[in-house]
Amino acid sequence: MASVHGERLDHLGLIAWMIKDLGLIRMIDARLLPDEQAEITPGEAVAGMILNGLGFANRPLSLTPQFFANKPLDLLFRAGVEAPMFNRFKLGRTLDEIHAYGCDLLFSERALAVCAQEGIEQRFHHLDTTSAALSGDYGPESDEQAIRITHGYSKDHRPDLKQAVLEVIVSQDGGVPLVSKSWDGHASDTQIFQERAQALIKAFASSPTPRYLVADAQLYTEDTAATLATLGCITRMPGTLKLVSQVISQALQWGTWHELNDTTRYQCLKWCHYGVAQRWLVVSSQAALERAEASVTKAQQREWATLEKQLFHLQAIRFETPEAAQAALAVLAKSWRDHQVDTTCVIEHKRDAGKGRPTPTSPITSIDWQIRVQARPDPERIAWRKQQGACFVIGTNIDASQVSDIQVIQAYKAQSQVESGVRFLKDPLFFVSSLFVKKPCRIQGLLMVMTLALLVYAVTQRRLRGQLVRQHDTLPNQINQPTERPTLRWVFQLLEGIHRVRVTVQDQAHDLIEGLNAVQITVLRLFGEEVCQLYQIAPG
Repeated sequence: MASVHGERLDHLGLIAWMIKDLGLIRMIDARLLPDEQAEITPGEAVAGMILNGLGFANRPLSLTPQFFANKPLDLLFRAGVEAPMFNRFKLGRTLDEIHAYGCDLLFSERALAVCAQEGIEQRFHHLDTTSAALSGDYGPESDEQAIRITHGYSKDHRPDLKQAVLEVIVSQDGGVPLVSKSWDGHASDTQIFQERAQALIKAFASSPTPRYLVADAQLYTEDTAATLATLGCITRMPGTLKLVSQVISQALQWGTWHELNDTTRYQCLKWCHYGVAQRWLVVSSQAALERAEASVTKAQQREWATLEKQLFHLQAIRFETPEAAQAALAVLAKSWRDHQVDTTCVIEHKRDAGKGRPTPTSPITSIDWQIRVQARPDPERIAWRKQQGACFVIGTNIDASQVSDIQVIQAYKAQSQVESGVRFLKDPLFFVSSLFVKKPCRIQGLLMVMTLALLVYAVTQRRLRGQLVRQHDTLPNQINQPTERPTLRWVFQLLEGIHRVRVTVQDQAHDLIEGLNAVQITVLRLFGEEVCQLYQIAPG
């Protein structure tokens, strides 16, 4: 009698192959020695967590056995691996072992090996931090090396929750994470940078090729200036600095722009700020101008609504002198950014000493004054604010002979690589919601595993895009238009609906891959012969 059993494969076969191809399981098992009596090794447990996270099934780690219940585990891992083996006790003990070895050390060892294997350029290092909000009670950890789960500045706008802070450095080439480090929940960006900068100074000095740090405006403060002087860096200048708005205004007045492309232009100014010789590049783009126009228009509308209420109350007041009325109006008008006074008139109101209807001879005891005002938008000021909003300033202390103005701008724009990685980690479908574990050391280990999943994701996406470029090929995007740069998240969706069907006849099992279409076959062939064998398709 024949039996048929179907299991979902989808994109998980590709991810499992990539994990093996990058040597993650082998490397982790070499560092965290497996127990001979354990059913799965620490490397396989970590691979299971990565597959759970990249499966986008929104299941916490405690439900990992449920996630693997209908998956072909002999294809994803090896023969003999079963779903119940990925229970929360095994995963928890693995996280303990990762913390005991050193989360940061384990990740950096694998990241360096992957960069060497993939030939990833490391000229520019992009730094950013994020916070992971946590619910529940977290007692003090007996291990002094563990982070503290506590309240701090919440980038999730959840000050009511405790948190942990994660620092990530990624490469400009592919957005591959190079460094992952978890911090106490109250750690500030300035504190994190100060420690990271010291390590980077040593690492950059020993590098055979020049390397530079790229970060957002939080990097640049008066306290960090001394460190910046010894570290080649590129950063956006904080808009809170008064000098930044002055430099933008000066650039707009000069108008000596250089064209970067059809939509972006820049001007270069040299300064010595906080005791550091720098180049400041004022950058203006069409996209930023459109955003500024929308922002200024909304601000103008809000100000007009407030202005109408202010004038309504002002015009109801009686003043002792016309000058007092004008002075009150001047105080209000001083706070207006996008409007100005159009016309004014002062009306006098006489008060008579007698009762009843006054006569021409009735004595006047006092005169009150009422002001009437009409306001209007200030077109020149609005246009100026839009032009200013379209500009931002990038600063660097790197000599122009090493990194040109255009390269500085391109390097900073690539900061979106780390920001997209942070968004990836905080995606509600990713397993950041798995931070239910109550031991800080396990949370620290899980944060490292999450960044390891980002490493697998980024390298897989980099390979995919590289193959598309080399083969001059494209894939359909979400609106069925050809693209050479699809996101791996979209490719995962393209690979949905693939199943492994096992037909057993007289104790003989026959495996078939079912559900493949032309687009899926095109995607899988981009990754080579081994992936084609796994999905039972002929290589392209």
